[in-house]
Amino acid sequence: MTTEERLKILQMLEEGKITAEEAAALLRALGGRKPGPAGPSPVGEGRFLRVRVTDIGSGKNKVNITIPLQLVKVGLRIAERFAPETEVDWQGLAEAITGGAIGKIVEIEDEEDNERVEVYVE
Repeated sequence: MTTEERLKILQMLEEGKITAEEAAALLRALGGRKPGPAGPSPVGEGRFLRVRVTDIGSGKNKVNITIPLQLVKVGLRIAERFAPETEVDWQGLAEAITGGAIGKIVEIEDEEDNERVEVYVE
């Protein structure tokens, strides 16, 4: 785990975006991350969930976080906090991710806050 990744998690905790339990789980998961063999891997193993929030006007990233797929439940709880009033089927999203989906699985534009949220499985 890089210092930048650790600081990003601690910053999210400080800002109240995640709980202490979620931060600890993320730190544990990133601390144990090891490079895997090249090529396809079993569902969830060596794969990541990426959440990117960009400013629609400038195109600049506001949030760009990568979470090991094994922590998808924690990641979805974080996503629900960022967009609680959206009509996203969180259960269906979890099933798509754990079922082997790859690539962009969600894109939401929030015109009020001028933000675009994109969720990828890599």
